[in-house]
Amino acid sequence: MEATHLEVKAARANFYPSLRVDAGTGFQAFNPAYLIKPQSLLYNLAGEVVAPLVNRNAIKAAYANANARQVQQLYNYQQVVLRAFTEVINQLSKVENYEQSFNTKSREVEILTQSIGISTNLFRSARADYLEVLLTQREALESKMELIEIRKEQLSAKVGIYKALGGGWR
Repeated sequence: MEATHLEVKAARANFYPSLRVDAGTGFQAFNPAYLIKPQSLLYNLAGEVVAPLVNRNAIKAAYANANARQVQQLYNYQQVVLRAFTEVINQLSKVENYEQSFNTKSREVEILTQSIGISTNLFRSARADYLEVLLTQREALESKMELIEIRKEQLSAKVGIYKALGGGWR
């Protein structure tokens, strides 16, 4: 952005006449009389002063082009910042959602673990068969596996936050 700002300043400077001292050689440059003739200095000076007036449209076009590049660079910068902000917000939302899912699933695991004890007690008192105990254990195990998956996704979302923030991710 700073480079485009300097390009605009340089394009704006072209509107003003420029005076400079140049050293040049030509066909008869060996003759020192041509170096001090007032006509050659006057022609050169007049050309430098009048050039911005003659090339006014080209200078305006270059200035407008530099301004447009600066605005385009500003929009690109804003787009990058907005995209980064959106990525961070999305990752934070993911972490929060996985935290809620983890809490809910861990409560489910606790309840299913209690139900294993209840079904075992029912089997011992001959009120349930062993298949019900096995099914309850299977449901508890599946729920624990889902809890592990949720935890893995939650940690991946935390890594995603570091990635979105530019935390040395490669």
